[in-house]
Amino acid sequence: MDPEIATLAGTAGTTLVTLLATDAWQSIRDGIAGLWQRVRPERAPAVLDELESSREELLRARDTGDRETEAEVRAEWQGRIRRLLAAHPELVEELRTLLADNAPDAPAAPQVTQHATASGNARIYQAGRDMRLEQS
Repeated sequence: MDPEIATLAGTAGTTLVTLLATDAWQSIRDGIAGLWQRVRPERAPAVLDELESSREELLRARDTGDRETEAEVRAEWQGRIRRLLAAHPELVEELRTLLADNAPDAPAAPQVTQHATASGNARIYQAGRDMRLEQS
């Protein structure tokens, strides 16, 4: 088993379970089912149903403080996603994009705006990040 696929599947399972209990669950549900739709379209409707069932099970578990069930749901989806990626590694980048677009802790992209005005012999140096100057 490719360790990269195993790690990505672990991240995906954790993100999926986290998002199933939030307002973003429909987006992650549709995205995960879409992976199956691309390579096993006959399986996609069942995956949607299984995601719905997992969500209901997860919400009940959280209501009662049942951490074991939450961990089991997470492990179940990690395994399913790992097996899907092992059989279809071409889905790796699509899954990464899906996770990046839906990750609950993804930092917002910084907006950098720079303005400068120079006159005379003035010099202006601007950088959105690191800058190295060599003057002779």
